[in-house]
Formats: sequence, structure tokens, C-alpha cells
Amino acid sequence: MSAWGGQLAELTSVEICAGAGGQALGLERAGFSHEALVEIEPEACNTLRFNRPTWNVVQQDLLEWSGAEYRGVDLLAGGVPCPPFSKAGKQLGADDERNLFPKAIDLVDEIRPQAVMLENVRGLLDDVFATYRQDVEKQLVKLGYTPTWKLLNASDFGVSQLRPRVIFVALKKRLADHFEYPTAGTAPAPVGALLHDLMAARGWRGADEWAAAADSIAPTLVGGSKKHGGPDLGPTRARRAWAALGVEGKSLADHAPDPDFEGLPRLTVQMAARVQGFPDEWRIQGRKTAAYRQVGNAFPPPVAAAVGAQITRAIEASATRTSRRRSNPRTTRSLHAVA
Repeated sequence: MSAWGGQLAELTSVEICAGAGGQALGLERAGFSHEALVEIEPEACNTLRFNRPTWNVVQQDLLEWSGAEYRGVDLLAGGVPCPPFSKAGKQLGADDERNLFPKAIDLVDEIRPQAVMLENVRGLLDDVFATYRQDVEKQLVKLGYTPTWKLLNASDFGVSQLRPRVIFVALKKRLADHFEYPTAGTAPAPVGALLHDLMAARGWRGADEWAAAADSIAPTLVGGSKKHGGPDLGPTRARRAWAALGVEGKSLADHAPDPDFEGLPRLTVQMAARVQGFPDEWRIQGRKTAAYRQVGNAFPPPVAAAVGAQITRAIEASATRTSRRRSNPRTTRSLHAVA
């Protein structure tokens, strides 16, 4: 079994806007067992089901979904849509119909998890959204949680792209003192070293030279929306950054370069998934455009694992402290018994 394989978990979670499973995969590694994963896109649901047949994947519009039956799980997690806060869009925030933060807060009230973890784009921390963030915080405080925001770069956790993401964590007050955001860990590999074997898979003679020249990490992968996303590596600026790494960003390839290929190679969906931090055994389902959109919009699993591990530690530390106060040693720990 690989380091990313399924494992026995003692904490439970519900995930919304689950996408291709980047966050779910990372949280699994951190010790969470998923009670439900809610996702509206059929291709993403197919990806989740293909890779983890035992997961309870719910294909449904989140606005029409109730989490009442999952009340009391340890963690409510998700990657709510980023267009309302993205610098690539109009940054409409609360006025954007895709803003699902209000629904997420409703689900916190309905489910009352021990912890909440939501991720979004860096733009959410812009001054223009200060009032919006304060409103979110006030609602969570009223529900008995201590909310925090943190900007993390995926490259600090072994992912070969910068990919700054805002992580929102809210914990019940008795847990808050036990939580700290993760610090930088494994250094990322440069793109050439990361993708050399995939680029050389069909015998491309230029693979070694290409890998030596692609000696830095990648720009942030851009998945785009269902209406505007395509099988390319993003807008002009992103494509220029990829070109500096010797990669053609105008489209994606169906396979690695042929032996006599000349020019700039293109990424395949599998290559993009590896750049995003997915393990090779995680297979993205759907045709190229839909598959790449899933990859480009994913939360890198190593970052989710790092944050999830800190949440796990906070829950366990609180449970241990409560157990000591009660002076009642337990051979079988039940974290749900801690109210």
C-alpha cells in the first residue's frame, strides 16, 4: 500500500465541493474517514468513486443538500468555489451567485462539527473582502467556534508549484488553543526532475535535456470554470511562465512526446496531476478538458494532509486533556464522547 492508500481512521469528516478529491485524499492521510463527499459535477464524482469505491459520494447541488444526518462528525471540510474572490474574475464576493460560504456556515450550524476547514484563493484576503471575512468570523463565533485565516503556499509542502491558497480553520473553543497551522516541510522538486520519467515514457530523446533546463517549480495551475476553462495552462502570463520551463501551455497532450519530437512538449493530464501533488495511482476520470479542470481546481493533497494533521492533533490533545481532568483512563478512545 502506498503512503496515500486508505487507512483505518478514528476521526470522521464530511466534505463539500469535493471536486477530484485533492482535499479528501489529504485528509484521509491525516486520519479522517469520510462520511460523505458532496459534489455536483458528474466527472468529479466519477473520479472519487473510481479511486475510492467505498466512499459515500453524493452527486447533488450543495444548495439543495442537508447534512442533518451527519451531525456530530469531527470535521466539515471543503473547497468552496473561488470565482467570487479570484483576481482573474470580477471579485463580486457576496454578490456572486457562486458564493457558497453562506451555505457552508448553515451546514456548520446544522452539523456542529468539532472543526471546520475551508480553502479558497489568495484574493479572499484582499482588503476589499475585509468586511466579508469579519461577517464570516462573527457568525462562526456565535456558533461557538474560534475562526482563523492563513495563507499557505503549496510549495512549502513539497508541491512543485507556488499555488498560494487561503485556508480557513474554525475550531470549537475548547480545541482552539491546541491548533497551529503547519509550517514548511518538504522542499519541492523542480518540474524537470518531477516529470522526467513521464516525459520520457515514449522514448523522447530530448527528455534529459528538457529536464535539466526545467530547473524550477511551476507556476500555479489554473483549471478555470465550466464555462470558461479549457485544456490549456491558463492565461498569457501563466503560459509565458510555462514556456520558460520549456512547456507549451496553449493546450494539453494526450500522451508523452514521441522519440523524435522537436519543440516545446505539452503536459498530459497525468503530468498536471503530479504537479498538483496527486499520487500517480489516483486516476482522474473524464475527457481531457473535464479531467484537466478537475486537476487545475484541486486542493493539493499534501497541503490538505498537513493542515488536517494539525486539526487531528488539536482534537486528540483536547480529548486527552479532558480525559485527564475526568481521571478516567480509557483503553478504547472515543473522540466523539468529548462534547
